[in-house]
Amino acid sequence: MDDKRAAILSEIPRLRRYACSLLRDRDSADDLVQDCLERALVRLDNWQTGESPRRWLFTIMHHLFIDQMRKVNRRGEAAMLPLEAGEAQSAPADQVETIASREILDALQAIGPDRRAALVMVAIEGFSYAEAANILGVPAGTLMSRIARGREELRSLLDDSSRRRSIRIVER
Repeated sequence: MDDKRAAILSEIPRLRRYACSLLRDRDSADDLVQDCLERALVRLDNWQTGESPRRWLFTIMHHLFIDQMRKVNRRGEAAMLPLEAGEAQSAPADQVETIASREILDALQAIGPDRRAALVMVAIEGFSYAEAANILGVPAGTLMSRIARGREELRSLLDDSSRRRSIRIVER
C-alpha cells in the first residue's frame, strides 16, 4: 500500500503542470490536483500494481476537469479565471529565450482547452497518441486532429506575436 502511495506522490509535479496548463490559475490547478489525488486514494484498488500510475492519474484528472467545465457551462460562469495581480504585471526579459518561452506559453493558453489538452499530453507530458487518446477518452484520429489544429493555431498565434514584437516605436 505504501509503494502505491509513493508512486502516486511522485506524479504530483506532472499533475500540477498539466492542471496549470488546463486551468491557467495556480489555485484552481492545485484544487484539481487535490481532487484527483483524493479520488485516486479512495479508488486505489482500481490501479494495478506493476504499472506506472501516471496514465491512471491523468485519466482521473482529465475526467474531473471535464466535469468542472460542464458545471461551469451549465451555470453560465466564466470558465477561465483572471490572472493573479503579480502575473498581470510584465517585467523586461533578460534573455531572448525567456521572451520566446513566454510567448509560447501565452499562445498555448490562448487555444481551446481540447486542443491544449491534446498538445500538452503528447508534446509536454510525453504520452503516445494511443495513451493520450485513451486518457482523454477520444478516438486516436480525433486526438491527432486536435493536435494538428492546435499546432496550426499555435503557429498562427506565434507568427502574429513575432510580427508585433518586430514593430518598433520611433519617437521624434
